[in-house]
Amino acid sequence: MREIPFYKPYIDAKDKELINKALELKEPFMVETLEKQIREYIGSSYAISTYNGTAAMHLSMCAMDLKRGDKIICSVNSFPSVAEVVRHFDAEPIFVDINKDDFNISPEAFEAALDKNNHKKLKGAFISHVGGQSADMDRIYKLASRYNIAIIDDATQALGTTYNGKKIGSMESAISCFRFSPQMKHPLGGGGILVTNDPDLAQRAQLLRNHGIVSEGWDSYGNLGYVYDVVDIGVKYDLNELGAAYALGQLSKADFYIKCRQEIAKIYDKELQDCPHISTPIKKRDHIYTQYIIKIDKNRDGFARALKERGIFTGLHYIPLHLLSYYKQKYNLRVNDFPVALQNYQQILSLPIYAAMSDDDVYYVCEQVKEIANTRV
Repeated sequence: MREIPFYKPYIDAKDKELINKALELKEPFMVETLEKQIREYIGSSYAISTYNGTAAMHLSMCAMDLKRGDKIICSVNSFPSVAEVVRHFDAEPIFVDINKDDFNISPEAFEAALDKNNHKKLKGAFISHVGGQSADMDRIYKLASRYNIAIIDDATQALGTTYNGKKIGSMESAISCFRFSPQMKHPLGGGGILVTNDPDLAQRAQLLRNHGIVSEGWDSYGNLGYVYDVVDIGVKYDLNELGAAYALGQLSKADFYIKCRQEIAKIYDKELQDCPHISTPIKKRDHIYTQYIIKIDKNRDGFARALKERGIFTGLHYIPLHLLSYYKQKYNLRVNDFPVALQNYQQILSLPIYAAMSDDDVYYVCEQVKEIANTRV
């Protein structure tokens, strides 16, 4: 049976060349090169690499000096890592409902949450950019300025995403967090990175990334300088050379990946536009389609099982956080507390979309989706 995985990495000679250079164990340079290139690609002043995207988000909270009882607003339609990094400080994530069309945080619900939680303990908001389409940043920045909170971009699925022509990470957010880890359980490689234009946040993130150590540095053999000190409680989140080599290879193809996904999305849009029971993504602003999220109006789970039986693997982006046992029990949340996210969750399904897909693969997915959809009554 033919199989179309949900994600398949695209590895070329550039990736292999960079990894082989890292394996030669010559003078390290991959991490520094990655940070330089991401600054240039995004248009930010500072970049601090980490070993994955969640580490970048947690390090961001460390740099902001988040404390017990502080509050961070986030979309209820985020990956669990967003609320998780807040809870590690015994701080409180404040969940907000979403816009039904683009799956991003609803500006109206965001404003209501800001008004309700307007207190010195309210420190900021994680803004997730879902599926490669940014949130409504003009309205979000205006509200953040009015309530004097920091915006942190969860751009782990949004490398290269733009808003009004500007890349996420180059605008007014305090910190933006990205990742290079692909959407698979056992990735070939990975990495994360946070970018900022704030020198104080950058300096603190750089310090805390490696145990809060200050020293004369490392010599060419990797030994710490003769004298060192620890000035704060840090973490060990720095990226290794192999991870940086993989990330550099992926970064070099970021725009190519975006173009490939946009071309696949055009095929999906055209082929599925009149498909019964299927709604294709609504493009409200710039879109790079890191996920192609459709809505199925009848029995989404059965639809996904039928696709799997035909060799097509799909994803779910995302299960609303208030339905997950930890948060439901911790905050006594009810199923209907976030009705838009709940309704979307019952319908959404992400189809495969990645550079390693051939046109034949894409048309095969379309054929199977239409065949299954036409059996629904």
